[in-house]
Amino acid sequence: MFEEQATRVKITSVVIVVGMASMLAAVVTDHWAVLSPRVEKLNATCEAAHFGLWRLCKKSIFIVEADPQGKGCGPISLPGAKNCSYFKHFTSGEEAEVFEVKTQKEYNISAAAIAIFSLFFMILGTVCVVFSFGKGRDYLLRPAGMFFAFAGLCIIISVEVMRQSVKRMIDSDETIWIEYYYSWSFTCACASFTLLILSGVALLLISMPHMPRNPWETCMDAEPDTLE
Repeated sequence: MFEEQATRVKITSVVIVVGMASMLAAVVTDHWAVLSPRVEKLNATCEAAHFGLWRLCKKSIFIVEADPQGKGCGPISLPGAKNCSYFKHFTSGEEAEVFEVKTQKEYNISAAAIAIFSLFFMILGTVCVVFSFGKGRDYLLRPAGMFFAFAGLCIIISVEVMRQSVKRMIDSDETIWIEYYYSWSFTCACASFTLLILSGVALLLISMPHMPRNPWETCMDAEPDTLE
């Protein structure tokens, strides 16, 4: 690997690390979306919820004054009794069974599975980048770029699946939640998609063979033909 090429790879690696950190933060946290019921009156308790790929957390909040942001029961940062439960495809229980009916479980299973594929591609890309610094192994940059691009595509697909899950929950007559907004875990997932896609494309461009600066460069470097 040439020195200039190695410098570009190192700069791209910094962007990759930020993208990986954002994706890990999105996958392991449960603040993708915040759900809120209608607040009929003040000085009463309402139940808001936030959830991610793996669990749902409900929070009982005592409302004294209306939310200035117009998000119903909340904001979710207010103090209150909190109760979290993992989705039924990891644990069993009555509450999980109710959650399965109300949230269309297949959406969450799909989003979690796609996110795991994204982590797998990210690990493969990291291994390829590390080994590409070895002598004569710069060809590994090309599969590394593809792996990181695949990781970014998987996480954005997971984001879209979660969006459909939230929409299904809000539109369902079986849930009490009528308002929602996407929280910081969702933002991390979108940021990781952007960073990983850009990094993957950058690695693919870096791995491309050197192009001649002018049309005569290749001709001048070519060896003359010998006449027999």
